[in-house]
Amino acid sequence: MMDRKVSMHGIRVIDMSRILAGPWATQMLGDLGAEVIKIERPVAGDDTRGWGPPYLRDTEGKETGESAFYLAANRNKKSVAIDIAQPEGGDLVRQLVADADIFVENFKVGGLVKYGLDFATLSAINPRLIYCSISGFGQDGPYADRAGYDFLIQAMGGLMSITGTPDGQPGAGPQKVGVGIVDIMTGLNATIAILAALHDRARTGCGQHVEASLLDTVVATLANQASQFLLTGETPVRLGNAHPNIAPYQDFPTADGTIIIAVGNDAQFARMAEAMGHPEWARDPRYAANRQRVENRESLVAIIGDVTRGATLHEWIARLEARGVPCGPVNDIAEVFSDPHVVARGLKFDMQHPLAGNVPLVANPIRLNGTPIAYRSPPPLLGEHTNAVLRQILRLDETAIKELEKKGAIQTSLPSAATEL
Repeated sequence: MMDRKVSMHGIRVIDMSRILAGPWATQMLGDLGAEVIKIERPVAGDDTRGWGPPYLRDTEGKETGESAFYLAANRNKKSVAIDIAQPEGGDLVRQLVADADIFVENFKVGGLVKYGLDFATLSAINPRLIYCSISGFGQDGPYADRAGYDFLIQAMGGLMSITGTPDGQPGAGPQKVGVGIVDIMTGLNATIAILAALHDRARTGCGQHVEASLLDTVVATLANQASQFLLTGETPVRLGNAHPNIAPYQDFPTADGTIIIAVGNDAQFARMAEAMGHPEWARDPRYAANRQRVENRESLVAIIGDVTRGATLHEWIARLEARGVPCGPVNDIAEVFSDPHVVARGLKFDMQHPLAGNVPLVANPIRLNGTPIAYRSPPPLLGEHTNAVLRQILRLDETAIKELEKKGAIQTSLPSAATEL
């Protein structure tokens, strides 16, 4: 019987990405069972290793060189420290690519040509290779040469223009999302593109160049807001926590906190009105249908807020949930990880770590019945697997490895930063 332990068993990924979008994609592939070899610069490694504090602490309570940011996106990978600026370093990567399935990079457009690691060069070595380029602005167009970071792209791509407190209210102004959401979505788009290319290769035997960019991703992620503009020519504006097309669908004050009420249809609104002791709202021509509720949002929000202030958050949740009205609290991150449902779903788990004993991580949200996600190894130390990969995959002996290290092409010993800053 075919082994169905992991979905991507036997697929090898050469990961030359860093920061978040690329590593998020390759971590996803690793979680799905692919062998991911992360190529990092000697000494410095992935930029995010230094993006702290906080840092993981070792068994004695001392800070290590493993930042929380780096830990979030790099499990199920092998770290190989290679200096591609050295001719021998670039040659090592090309040798690894010769027997690989996927190559992921997020260098500036054209930045890998001088190292002989561009698509044209590597696809000539391995025609079955799926070469994925992740960038801020894409591989062509007037901005292609620019560097792109999540915050910048949230602004340029319009997301910040519809996020934040509306003009005329205290604290008004554009806001970024509190996590690198464009990086993460771009990483997911890259993963989708890679999986589609793998499926095509199974049919044709040919690899291809796929790409994902932050700007393309954020514009596509505007979804209904973009569609609304394209249909009407009217530029969407910031609505705070309100929804442009549905009401009531926002936060409301209670006696001791804030509740989110997300009414998605007229039947839910009628049940909400009943739970709040005002069934007449559902018969009021200003509020009976969603179109009218959106048009009369201001007065509707005011009367709902007057009522919700009269009971506590948990009292309202109990009343509304009993009638099938979507609602809930605004949890902070600590409350999220103590929520009984989050606990029951196993969204936080621990992995053994060579420096800290254990490292807490967030589980992959994908659930596969036949080929479940596999957590095989924690985020690696810099250069942790250099020796093993060169020996096992490239069949280099100890003498050759020492000579490469002497030339500065590789790093096999763990740097001091990996044990203590």
